[in-house]
Amino acid sequence: MRHTRQLGPFRVSAIGLGCMNLSHAYGVPPSPEQGAAVLLRALDLGCTLFDTAALYGFGANETLVGQVLAPHRHRITLTSKCGMQGVRFDDGVKRVIDGRPDTIKATCEDSLRRLRTDVIDLYYLHRWDKTVPIEDSVGALADLVREGKVRSIGLSEVSAQTLRRAHAVHPIAALQTEYSLWTRNPELGVLDTCRELGTAFVAFSPVGRGFLTGALREVASLDAKDIRRAMPRFSPTLYPANLQLMGAFEALARDAGCTPAQLSLAWLLAQGEHIVPIPGTTSLAHLEEDLAAADLVLPEAVLAQAGALIHAGNVQGARYNAATQQEVDTEAFPA
Repeated sequence: MRHTRQLGPFRVSAIGLGCMNLSHAYGVPPSPEQGAAVLLRALDLGCTLFDTAALYGFGANETLVGQVLAPHRHRITLTSKCGMQGVRFDDGVKRVIDGRPDTIKATCEDSLRRLRTDVIDLYYLHRWDKTVPIEDSVGALADLVREGKVRSIGLSEVSAQTLRRAHAVHPIAALQTEYSLWTRNPELGVLDTCRELGTAFVAFSPVGRGFLTGALREVASLDAKDIRRAMPRFSPTLYPANLQLMGAFEALARDAGCTPAQLSLAWLLAQGEHIVPIPGTTSLAHLEEDLAAADLVLPEAVLAQAGALIHAGNVQGARYNAATQQEVDTEAFPA
C-alpha cells in the first residue's frame, strides 16, 4: 500500500485494520490461526495501523494481536482502548463502561501485558463514562503519556463539544466513530472540528458492518450473538428496504471497475485527508479487497454519485437501539 495519512504523530497506511472481528461482535469468531493469518497478511500488504481494544473478546483480541504482531512491533502503529471492558460477575463476564482514572490506569497495565509491548502508540477512551467528567478521564490518559506508557490519546463516539473539552486538557490525536455512506453522523460537526484541531478522524465500520459489500442479502441467517441483531437498520422489517439501495450502488461500482466495498472506502478517503478508515474482516480475500481501495483513483463524479445514492436521508432505521444510543455522545440526526 503506497498511500499514507497522518494519525497524530504517526504516519500510517491510508487504510488500517480494525481487529475486533477476529474475536468479537459478529457471531462465532474465527480460529486463532485464521486470525493470525489475517493480521500477518495485512502486514505483508503494507498495512501499518492495527486497532484493538480491551473490550474485544474481553481481552482475547489484545492477546491475539500481541502474540502475532509483537515480533513486528517496530513496523506498526498499535492502538487500543480503555473505559469499556469486560468485568466478571457471578453470572459471567459483562460489558461495563468505567472511565474513572484508577480504572483507566489499571486497564492500561493489563493491555500492555496482553499486547506484549512497553507502550501503546494511541490509546482511546472507548466510551465516555458520563458519570465522570471527560476532563478527569483524559487527565488519567495524560498521566499515562507522561509515564511513557502511551504515546498519544484518542476518543471514541463523542461529540464535537466533548472533543473540545478533552482537547483543552491534552491534545487529542484521533477521534474514532462509525462513518460510512450510510452512517453520516460525523458530518454534523465532528469531522470539521477534527480538521480544525488537527485531530485525525478514524472511521470504524466503513463498509456499514457488511451492508455496503452487498453480500448480506438477508438478516435471518445472522448468528444469535451477532450485535447487528440489536441494530434497528438490520431488523427484519427495515433491512429489506435498505437493501433496495444497493442495486444502483452495485451497478455504479461495477461500471467504475471496483467492488461496492472498495467504492465505499474510496468515497470515505475522499471526504478529507484527515480520515483513516479501519475496515475489519475475518477473510483474507476481503482484506486484500479492502486494502486495495487505497490505490483506487475514481472520478469525482462517481464519488459524488455514490454519496447521492446512499445517505442519511434514505437509510431506514437508527444505527443503534435506544439503550446503546444512551452510551454514546455523538451527534444524531432528528428521528
